[in-house]
This record gives sequence, C-alpha cells and structure tokens, in this order.
Amino acid sequence: MIYFDNSATSYPKPLSVYLKSIEAQLRYSFNSGRGGYREAIVAGEKIFDTRAKAASLFGAMSNDIIFTKSCTEAPNIAIKGGCRENSHILISSLEHNSVSRVVYELSERGVAEYDVFDYSYDTDELLSNIKSKIKENTNILICTHASNVFGNVLPVREIGAICRQEGITFIVDAAQSAGVIDIDIVRDNIDILCCAGHKGLMGNMGTGVLINNNSEITPLLQGGTGSNSFELKQPQDIPEGFEAGTLNNSGIISLGAGIDYITNTGIDNIYKHEMSLISYLYDELSSNEKTTLYTPKPQRYKSVPLISFNYDDYSSEKTASLLAENNVSVRAGFHCSPLAHKHFGTAERGTVRISLGAFNKIEQCTRFLEILDKI
Repeated sequence: MIYFDNSATSYPKPLSVYLKSIEAQLRYSFNSGRGGYREAIVAGEKIFDTRAKAASLFGAMSNDIIFTKSCTEAPNIAIKGGCRENSHILISSLEHNSVSRVVYELSERGVAEYDVFDYSYDTDELLSNIKSKIKENTNILICTHASNVFGNVLPVREIGAICRQEGITFIVDAAQSAGVIDIDIVRDNIDILCCAGHKGLMGNMGTGVLINNNSEITPLLQGGTGSNSFELKQPQDIPEGFEAGTLNNSGIISLGAGIDYITNTGIDNIYKHEMSLISYLYDELSSNEKTTLYTPKPQRYKSVPLISFNYDDYSSEKTASLLAENNVSVRAGFHCSPLAHKHFGTAERGTVRISLGAFNKIEQCTRFLEILDKI
C-alpha cells in the first residue's frame, strides 16, 4: 500500500511505538493515581514520563499537560472551559469542524457569539482581518496552525502577539503541525495548544494533548480524579481536574515513544524529508494538464506536507476511489472543514488530499504519479 493519508493518522508508526504499546498493556495496565500499590504507582510514573516529554517538546511545564482522547476533545475543553458570560470568539476561515461546530453550538445556545476572520497568504492582511473583528467582549481567538485541507501554515506567533496586547486567550489547533513543525508555546505566544497524539506525534489513536499555559479554564468532564474524592465539586487543578476517569495508559505511554522518535530523529530532519517529497509531487502535478492544484508550491514553514488537488473532470471521491483500486490511500471530499472549502472555492467538488509522513519514500511518490497518469 502507498499510504498518503497522514493528515488523518500517521502510518506506519515507529516500531518503538508498537512495542511500547504492547509493553504498556502487559506491564502498566493499572489505574494510575488511584492506588497505593506498587504497580499503580509505576503506571503513574510512566504517565508522568510522557507528560515530561510532551512538555519538553513544546516548551511547557509537565503540569501544563492534559491528556485527552483526541485533538477534537482538546478544543472542546479549551473553548467551552474558557467561555464566560457574553463571550465573543474569533475563528479563522480555515477551521475544522472540531472548532467551527463548537462555537456554532455555543452561539445557538446563546452562550457566546462568534465571528470568522478571513485567511490571507499575506501576513499583514491576515492580521488586519483579525484586528477588524475584535470587539470589546472578544476573549477567545482560536485558529488552526496548519489547514488540514490546504496545508497553509498560519503565523501563530504574530497572531498570539495581538492576542497578548488585547488580553485575548489564544488557542491553537495544532492537529496538523504538532510533531511536524517546531512549536514553543512561550516563544509563539500561545495560551492553549491542542494536539493530536496519533498524527505527527506518532502515538496511538485515542490520544490527544491539551497544553494550558496559565489560562483560566474549567473542566469539561466531572468524575473521579483520585484526589479530593470526598468533595462533590470537581477539582480545578491541572492536570488531574481535567482527566476525570481512567486514563488510556497504553496510548499515553506509546505516545511517549512517538515523542522519543521525533526528539531522537530531529523534528527539523523529519520536516525536511517530508517537504522534499511533497515539493517533488507538487512540481510533477503542476506540470500535468489534467490536474488542478489549489494552493501555491509548498514552502518551508509556510506549509505542511500536504497537497489538495482534483484530477480531470472526476469528482474528488471518484479520483480517490480509482487510486484505492490501485492500492493508494488518499482522502477525498470536504475533510470536515467546510469553512476552508468555502474560502478557497472548492465547496461544490471538494478535493483529493495527499499528506505525507516520516516513512514515505520517493519511490512511492514516483509510483503514485504513474498510477494517477493511468486512471
């Protein structure tokens, strides 16, 4: 199989991730933080190890790390937990439904209002678009770091600087950039970072990370935390107050192995490899008269290794189906991001998305182009 759907989930994972997942099932399947016996304590220590690794990767403190079941859960916690009476929220025109549906639902219930600022390739224009939408009651701005449809990287450091100046909580959806592009929450002026554990971070499905850099948010879930058990009020402390219930030990511990792989290989080395392949594919596709490309040539730190295109007069789903018949895995349709498709004018047809990972090879790219040319 030629797997070009790493934006959905990375595959394959490093061997160390698979082995660590099995080891965790065999040796650390105990309820960490809930028992004083040795096995539960050791399981808790392994969970903390991953907290420390995630904190180091993103320039955070270990106690800033909250484990979630997905990147979708993370913005739900961040947005709903940060909403106050009469909140006004800003989102970009490239947002995934894990953001846009959250703010829409809040607006439907009268909890908050929201506006959408237009994305622009020009940073000054983008920042101007943001400033024009800020109101007196704007208290949250959330945007994707990189579009899951078109691969555009937003200038989060500059956006964060505006939020700092205006006293707005800045939340970044790093589903497509965590583990792909270097992120430092302090340097990049990020208040809350939401990450998928199973994509660029190379962990198992069912894992996500929320990093809270001193923002006041309330827990989304209530339940057992292993602390303050006699109190009916949910603890507000991070991380335990936000991790009600039994943790996904195997997923979290294997995520630590994924982060180890990134750290040992070098995030910039991985990114250079992925970008060299996606740039090659872009050049080849741009010379094919049957191909319609929707974004400029991928650029270092302005793009993630992703291309959206359509082929001939086929629907995006038809192209993906024909590729699947030739054992090529891509994504087609609207990618859970209707705002992005409306912004780039692909709302009727959708797009075919190819997204590369650390283990893709030039031979796969060449073979993909041969197959595409024959369908």
